[in-house]
Amino acid sequence: MFKHILVPTDGSDLSKKAIDGAIDLARTVGARVTAYACLPQYPYSPFSEVMVEPPADFQQRSEREAQDHLREVEEAARLAGVACSSLTSVHPSPYLGIIEAAEQSGCDVIFMASHGRRGLGSLLIGSETQRVLTHTKIPVIVYR
Repeated sequence: MFKHILVPTDGSDLSKKAIDGAIDLARTVGARVTAYACLPQYPYSPFSEVMVEPPADFQQRSEREAQDHLREVEEAARLAGVACSSLTSVHPSPYLGIIEAAEQSGCDVIFMASHGRRGLGSLLIGSETQRVLTHTKIPVIVYR
């Protein structure tokens, strides 16, 4: 079965539900978990006349928020008796970071949430889950 589960998190309620599901699965099959948070790239050009937040402040805030999300996963895993590590990276698209993190960590499954959009809404909005599904060879468990 699975031995190493990647669990991406963005701190949303939906990802928190997926975290619980991933930790339950890990505890059941004796797997370990790697929590992952994708840090956003600085959204403003250095040549722009308007700078809402200085790049250093943006980076510190993003890292602090990501670490808060990852600590939640680590704590839930600790309480369940599941081995857990965590990592972050910066990517223009979170799905690229998720796939890279799973590959570099040697994960044999990615466990992530989905909003469950269907029809035209899913085509127009898309989702990181859909992008991961279509761009990785690693199995993906979609939790809804």
